[in-house]
Amino acid sequence: MLQAANPSEVMAAKVGGAELGAALGAGLAAIAAGIGIGKIGASAMEAIARQPEAAGDIRSNLIVSAALIEGVAFFAVIVCVLIIFV
Repeated sequence: MLQAANPSEVMAAKVGGAELGAALGAGLAAIAAGIGIGKIGASAMEAIARQPEAAGDIRSNLIVSAALIEGVAFFAVIVCVLIIFV
């Protein structure tokens, strides 16, 4: 005979490996993007300090690289959110 499940047991059973993996993936994507952009910024400042006449080119490369990293990180977070809710 089937027994009615306790609501807390049902909610605990819903949080499975996919949801946990997606949450960890979203967090790692955000952390990795922050580290990557920080390294790019530090390298760009060092390069500008060494060669001030190339500051414009270095700054434009910095912005393009940071935008690409942000795009990849945003895509990773969206994929993780879709895994959680779908």
